[in-house]
Amino acid sequence: MKIIMLGAPGAGKGTQAKMIAEKYAIPHISTGDIFRANIKEGTKLGEEAKQYMDQGLLVPDELTVKILLDRVAKEDCRNGYVLDGFPRTIPQAEVLDQALNGLGDKIDYAIDVNVPDENIIKRMSGRRACLSCGATYHVEHIPPQKEGICDTCGEKLVLRDDDKPETVQNRLHVYHEQTQPLIDFYTQKGILKAVDGTKDMEAVFHSIVSILE
Repeated sequence: MKIIMLGAPGAGKGTQAKMIAEKYAIPHISTGDIFRANIKEGTKLGEEAKQYMDQGLLVPDELTVKILLDRVAKEDCRNGYVLDGFPRTIPQAEVLDQALNGLGDKIDYAIDVNVPDENIIKRMSGRRACLSCGATYHVEHIPPQKEGICDTCGEKLVLRDDDKPETVQNRLHVYHEQTQPLIDFYTQKGILKAVDGTKDMEAVFHSIVSILE
């Protein structure tokens, strides 16, 4: 079972990807993680990726797919995997498709965790983080015991720049421009399944499991 997770930043697709991976005992693969692993291990592909990253450049699609294929060729991916954060654009999806076709393989499901923009802005702007110990909270859903203070270490909680409404709005704009077209791409292939991401985490997961089973 080979799955791609789609959804806007803050839609909760990473959390769902981890839950799917755990339930079906398949790896949760994020491109950021495999880049870091290859660089740390000093692989040839990692060295190539590092040259781009050190210059602040995006790793080219062909190289990203090579690193990805190297990862999914490993033994633990024999029964499938969940891709999180790739592909992000149509060209990436096409390169991935061609590469998998060449191996006689394909993606089985593209799951879109669908959440309206206004929900995401509200969700992310309610997040609070402790820069001292890394604990995270939400003013509505997981509030600290004392407002603005970390339960764990007593330091002040902050709204990270990443979670500020204007930053979230920009990230959503980029998402709609680059990644949204993937919805049509995978719909045409007949493998797109959408779930309502506004429900609570367990309910969203239940919807995904009913699709996969």
